[in-house]
Amino acid sequence: MSQKLFNSSLLCPLCNKHTHIITDQESGELICVNCGGVLSDKVQDTRAEWNAYDPADKNLKSRTGSPTSLAKFDRGLSTVIGKVNRDASGQQIDATMRNKVDRWRTWDIRSQTRDSTKRNLQSAFMQLYMIKGALGLPESVVEKIAYLYRKIQDKGLVKGRTIKGAVAVACYIACREMGIPRTLKEIASISNLKEREIARVYRKVMFDLDLKIPQDDPMKKLVKIANKCKITEKAKRYAIKIMAEIIRKGMSAGKNPMGLAGAALYVSCKNYDEDVTQREIAEAAGVTEVTIRHDLDRIEKMIEIE
Repeated sequence: MSQKLFNSSLLCPLCNKHTHIITDQESGELICVNCGGVLSDKVQDTRAEWNAYDPADKNLKSRTGSPTSLAKFDRGLSTVIGKVNRDASGQQIDATMRNKVDRWRTWDIRSQTRDSTKRNLQSAFMQLYMIKGALGLPESVVEKIAYLYRKIQDKGLVKGRTIKGAVAVACYIACREMGIPRTLKEIASISNLKEREIARVYRKVMFDLDLKIPQDDPMKKLVKIANKCKITEKAKRYAIKIMAEIIRKGMSAGKNPMGLAGAALYVSCKNYDEDVTQREIAEAAGVTEVTIRHDLDRIEKMIEIE
């Protein structure tokens, strides 16, 4: 029996003496040390509950288990039979019961992915975490991607298409909505898919889900290209000023933001005599040199460079 000193100045109503009162933490009873009488048997425990939710490490205790997540096929709500072969009192279970528990564990794992929908989600989210590590996406974007993929699956748009393609499309849409500068070409390269295949699924998803995707921010594309080419801060700021003028005059409408950003950076680098070629900027932007030169001509005609 686990006991603890509760209060030493209480008056026992049974023996009418000021004596030590102890509490039994298992039963919640208050007991008088002098007469042994039970003063109360319904003591509320207000302490925080600390439990070991990780079967691999019993010393790692927390007040709650792992949080729920849309990026888990079961949303983190499935029960798991632990691997420790002990009963509630900590005693080793016998061989007969151990065989039963092993079968329970096996069927518990099988029951979690008993239908094709959950198996589809399990495979999709494995691909999602691979993309997350390659692109360095934050958890908020991962949750958004998982939410979009579940909507795509509910609409039946995964049928007849690859799971990788649907995840890549959800990733691209989430990055656009959250303002993460990631291009379709980058996602296609990481997913080991053709850009044309992802674009085809993207158009289908956008039409069926009736999504409204915001326009790419050329400023973020510009900063991304500048960091890749290791352009100095003064040239980067001058390129941002040029890009702001491009947006103000409406030149960015219907244009590839990567090409405009690359052209603005090239103009800025020439203004500050930085040794950066059109080829380097084009490779960093993921466009051709022809695109850079075409946008460069439009910038030089429409913007007066101070």
